[in-house]
Amino acid sequence: MGRSDHGRCGTQRSEDAVVRRLTSIFAAGSGAPPAGEVWIGDDAAVVAQPAGRLVLCCDAVVAGVHADLSFVGLDDLGWKAVTTTVSDVGAVGARACHVLLTFCAPPGTDLEAVATGAAEAASRWRCPVVGGDVTASSQLMVSAAATGVLEGEAPPVLRSGASPGDTIFVTGPLGGSAAGLRVLRAGGAVPDLGLDDPAFATLVRAHRRPEARLAEGMTARAAGATAMLDVSDGLAIDLHRLAEASGVGIALDDVPVADGATEEEALVGGEDYELVIATPEPARLVSAFNAASLRAPIAIGRCTGHPGERTVREKPLGRRGFEHRFT
Repeated sequence: MGRSDHGRCGTQRSEDAVVRRLTSIFAAGSGAPPAGEVWIGDDAAVVAQPAGRLVLCCDAVVAGVHADLSFVGLDDLGWKAVTTTVSDVGAVGARACHVLLTFCAPPGTDLEAVATGAAEAASRWRCPVVGGDVTASSQLMVSAAATGVLEGEAPPVLRSGASPGDTIFVTGPLGGSAAGLRVLRAGGAVPDLGLDDPAFATLVRAHRRPEARLAEGMTARAAGATAMLDVSDGLAIDLHRLAEASGVGIALDDVPVADGATEEEALVGGEDYELVIATPEPARLVSAFNAASLRAPIAIGRCTGHPGERTVREKPLGRRGFEHRFT
C-alpha cells in the first residue's frame, strides 16, 4: 500500500517529516485549534476543560487481528481506529470531544493513508485529533484514546443499570459487517448478490467504515435509558455482558438482520457498533428518537428476573462472539 514518491510517509524515514505530514492531514480535516488550545506538535495537547463530567476511553486496531488488509485499506484502518473508540463514548450517552492517536508501524507503511482515514472519521464525529505518537514496530497498530463529556444531570448509561421488565432495543439491523467481510472474501460470488448490487456496496462499507451511534447514545440517555453498550463483539456475547453486569436475564423475541446478512452473522459477527439499549419506558425512547429525526430503534426483547436466562425465541442464546485469547 506504500507509495513510491519520496514525499509519502510510506518511504519517508525521518520521524519529524512523518509527523509534519500527519499534522497537515489532521489540520486540513479539523482546522486550527481554538484560541488558547494546543494540538499536535508539542509534547502534550492542551484543550479547554468541558462543561460537564469527563469521559475517557481507549481502543486499538491491529492489522491481522481487527482488519484483514487484503480487503481493508489502510485508510479504512484509520477510520476504524477512531470510530470504534468514539463508539464507546456514545455507548454511555456522552458527546465525543477529542482524540489522541498512536501509530505503530513497520518501516515502509503508508501512514499518510492511515491518517487520512482517521482524519475523515474525526471530522465525521466532530472530535479533532489533537495529538499522539508515531513509533516503528514489527506490527501495524493504531491506538486511539478519546475524551467525551456528559452534559446535563442525567447519569451515564452503564451496562449495569438494567432491571427486570426493561425493554431491550437495538439501534439498527445487525450482521452487516460480518456479511461484508464474507462477500469480500468471496469476491462477490454470493447467491443473489453480485458486485454491481447496491447491497454489496452497503455490506462492504459496513465492514470497512462502521458508523458510531453518538447521537443515538445521547438521545437514549436523555430519554431515561437504564443500560447500554455497543455491539462490538457480537450481539449474543454483548448481551451476556449486559445481563451479567445488571444481574438480569435476557429473553429475545427477534433478531434484526441487515439485508444480505444471516441471523448467525447478526448474533455473533460483531463490529456492527449499533447500540443495545435497555429502558423501562419504551414509548419514551421511541418518541425521543423520532423527535431527534433518528432511525427508529428496534425492540428485540426484554430483561427478566431470572439472572441465568439467556434465550432467543425461547431457545438458548449461547455466549458466542469474538473474544481475544491470551492463553
